[in-house]
Amino acid sequence: MRNNRAMTSRVPHRIAVLAVDQVVGLDLGTPAQVFGTARTGDLTQLYTVGVCTPGGRPVRSTAGFQVLPDHGLELIETADTVIVPGVHGGSALTDGTVDPDVAAALRAAHQRGARIMSICTGAFVLAAAGLLDGRRATTHWAYASLFRRLHPDVDLDPEVLFIDDGVLTSAGVAAGIDLCLHVIRTDHGSEVANRAARRCVVPPWRDGGQAQYIERPIPRAAATGTAATREWARQRLHEPVALRDLAAHARMSVRTFTRHFRSETGLSPAQWLLQQRTEHARLLLETTDLTVDQVARHAGFGTTAALRQHFHHRLGVPPATYRRAFRHTS
Repeated sequence: MRNNRAMTSRVPHRIAVLAVDQVVGLDLGTPAQVFGTARTGDLTQLYTVGVCTPGGRPVRSTAGFQVLPDHGLELIETADTVIVPGVHGGSALTDGTVDPDVAAALRAAHQRGARIMSICTGAFVLAAAGLLDGRRATTHWAYASLFRRLHPDVDLDPEVLFIDDGVLTSAGVAAGIDLCLHVIRTDHGSEVANRAARRCVVPPWRDGGQAQYIERPIPRAAATGTAATREWARQRLHEPVALRDLAAHARMSVRTFTRHFRSETGLSPAQWLLQQRTEHARLLLETTDLTVDQVARHAGFGTTAALRQHFHHRLGVPPATYRRAFRHTS
């Protein structure tokens, strides 16, 4: 939980989407679509989204159309969040450089405390501006080798959906939606983020630790997946669920199930269950009057002490503090 204007101000949080030449069409439209659906229970708009380009000039997209923006780089000067969509061409991908005016605008925004984000290969633009050196970051797995060659000072992890390490980066295409929902959840809690996800007809939460769908030599057969078992477990978070129970539901040996589970999610079954329990506890704290002890039992932690320990480790605050923050926001 960061101190964030979006959590305290009644004025919509201002987002600037910076499009450069060869911008990816889907990435460009994602912020406006996702953040545009984030509203309070009385339908108050929580974010405004504008698009800018260097000089306010049209730029080409990779989808066969040009982008005619309403703003130049001056939009970034007053933005609370700046988002750089992916690019599929230009100097950011060929030699790791970017327009000096773009780099200066991004650095100035970061220095004054604006939140900086990228979707997919937009991370190349942030890295070229010097904003990712020494940080963990991610991008589309297919561009990992090129990224490492151009930016060896960035700690790249190409196997996750998104990373929030001061500067936020996401993997390819749909992972930008996951990142935007993560930001809404961070700013306004699970209830608002879940409502936005339903409006966008997407899953409300895929944790950043979940593996990207990386190309593998031998595709897995659909019958061997663990998705049905994960859904079964989600319905039983209040119960003790052991690894052998999960494997039995999937009709696999423990060893086979664990291998498939990690391949599909990037996590062990125990890590995944802990994340699901923590997310469920967040929702209960935000939307119910259950005591912290009751939340601990309903979310499957068993004891208040266990809930406090895991909650503090994951979110940096105890459950009661989290509840006060998001009840106030609501």
